[in-house]
Amino acid sequence: MGKRMAGLVKDLDRGKLNTLEDAAALVKQCATAKFDETVELHVRLGVDPKQADQQVRGTVGLPHGLGKSKKVAVVVRGEKQKDAQAAGADLVGAEDLIDQIAKGFTDFDILVATPDMMKDLSKLGKVLGPKGLMPNPKSGTVTMDVAKTIKELKAGRVEYKVDDYGIVHVPVGKASFPAENIAGNARAVLEALSKAKPSASKGVYMMSIALSSTMGPGVKVDHGIKF
Repeated sequence: MGKRMAGLVKDLDRGKLNTLEDAAALVKQCATAKFDETVELHVRLGVDPKQADQQVRGTVGLPHGLGKSKKVAVVVRGEKQKDAQAAGADLVGAEDLIDQIAKGFTDFDILVATPDMMKDLSKLGKVLGPKGLMPNPKSGTVTMDVAKTIKELKAGRVEYKVDDYGIVHVPVGKASFPAENIAGNARAVLEALSKAKPSASKGVYMMSIALSSTMGPGVKVDHGIKF
């Protein structure tokens, strides 16, 4: 542990289970880097990710956003192009945009597509796959309601997905946010995770919860929290 981190954890009770609001305040206190650190929520779930019936994945809208609007590209044909533009999409196209992407263009954060465009987009796996940009129905980025999806993404919709270790990592704001906004965003994610509990998951579902900033220590949250 470096001197900076040692100084941050010196007065931090690492074993205490905090409320979301108290944990958010402590994370802000420990976010001393020279940039606006991202605050992440980390939840260890009582699931076996290797089992298909215990996968946990979905999306949730953060009530207080993420502090940064994402650049959204949309691959769609016809009248829905106008819908996408009206909803605030940064890039809209069909075969022309697909051709750009095929040549290596990936200057966007999220790619949304209608189902009829996926046959052409699926051929671009080598370009989109490594960057995590391939549209996916499970993440809500393959949809006919492109306008609604774009508005939600712009407002701060995030995706959650359990990793190979049974842990979900989700950004819930910036260290510059008020503590109550960080807590509010984290609560929205926890509520979504609670509703997404697989029926095959037995016993304790939320085994541990923590908040941390990019360069700060983890702060434990009471995993018996009520929603």
